[in-house]
Amino acid sequence: MPQLALSGGNPIRTKPFPSWPIFGKPEEDAVLRAVRSGKWGKLDGSEVATFEKRFAAYCGVKHAIGVVNGTVSLRIALMAAGIEAGDEVIVPPYTFLATATAVVEANATPIFVDIDRETFNIDPKGIEAAITSRTRAIIPVHLGGLACDMDAIMAIAKKHNLTVIEDAAHAHGSEYKGRRAGSIGHLGSFSFQSSKNLCSGEGGMIVTNDDQLAQKCRSIHNCGRIPGGVWYEHHLMSGNYRMGELQGALLNAQVDRLDEQTNTRDANGKYLDEQLSQVPGITPQKRTKDATRNAYHLYCFRYDQNAWRIPRQKFIEAVNAEGIPAVAGYVVPLYRQPLFAQKNFGPYTGYKLHHADIDYGNMNLPNCEAICGGEGGWLLQNLLLGSRADMDDVVAAFRKVYEHREELRASDREAVGAAQ
Repeated sequence: MPQLALSGGNPIRTKPFPSWPIFGKPEEDAVLRAVRSGKWGKLDGSEVATFEKRFAAYCGVKHAIGVVNGTVSLRIALMAAGIEAGDEVIVPPYTFLATATAVVEANATPIFVDIDRETFNIDPKGIEAAITSRTRAIIPVHLGGLACDMDAIMAIAKKHNLTVIEDAAHAHGSEYKGRRAGSIGHLGSFSFQSSKNLCSGEGGMIVTNDDQLAQKCRSIHNCGRIPGGVWYEHHLMSGNYRMGELQGALLNAQVDRLDEQTNTRDANGKYLDEQLSQVPGITPQKRTKDATRNAYHLYCFRYDQNAWRIPRQKFIEAVNAEGIPAVAGYVVPLYRQPLFAQKNFGPYTGYKLHHADIDYGNMNLPNCEAICGGEGGWLLQNLLLGSRADMDDVVAAFRKVYEHREELRASDREAVGAAQ
């Protein structure tokens, strides 16, 4: 049996996976075009306007509004939806903090609802149970790119007259029953931050089919101006949240790569599902039949410590030593982050109207606790841009580490003993 790389053996893999971002002459030409135009802001140039039209068509929606980042896109969507101080917005606890901090910045109260342990996505049954007379919106997150159960979520929203804002920061090109992520709710929010599958360093987008919501979003992102108004006439509380032309130029080049890259990730993700599900103690994120395409911003899986008998961190360390960059992912539920546990919300005090005593720090949502506490694991999206042989290296590394689990367990006991 080959020796573990952690123990001095040869790693399964020594060459790198595809780097990110991927770029070339199209990106260079696009940025140079924007620079030479001398029109670097959205108000004067054409790059962002062109990308907005292209991205709206890509998502199958009527409107797309380019903004400075994905956090702002969520907050503007909430403001456009009429969220006010004291309102409640339902969010999952297994997500980047922006999903919930955008709610705080809209002066509303995030209400955390547990995830489904198999899909890592918010559980619709939990949404229904969490709704009160103050609930105004739901923000489902397509975690890793896997589409949420949008039929169930939209049915709940219709029943209770709630706005649905899809957090599709992981889901550029993902599909639910053939419909693009972000196009199913009342509003959709995307991020183009450096790690994202569609990338311009920073940037975000709001999409919608609702003309009135689109008009509000456009006004809020442009200092409260309205069509037909004079330049220094401001109608809504807002600011300058416009995307810049250099970002728009980059995205006009990057979007040409998106479908091919998404199809590659989707195929590699399906292959890893087949192969890694055969490794004892590894359960890939459950892909539902309704998820007709998965962008795989993250390849998520569950790790069963009982099957391996070593802590997750030791497993992660061993797999990395074999040349496979795996990570544990979120290890603290969002509600127990100091920001929420201590309610360090700065000037955003709307929660005090009805939730002054809310105790995020003592929440315990069991599925999120399990995933954060020891079960969750991720592979990042650039890895899934590799070849089938690259995916075989991933599988071989997981199998090799599993075969050496008792050796790792013994070394872990020795380390604990030495520390004592």
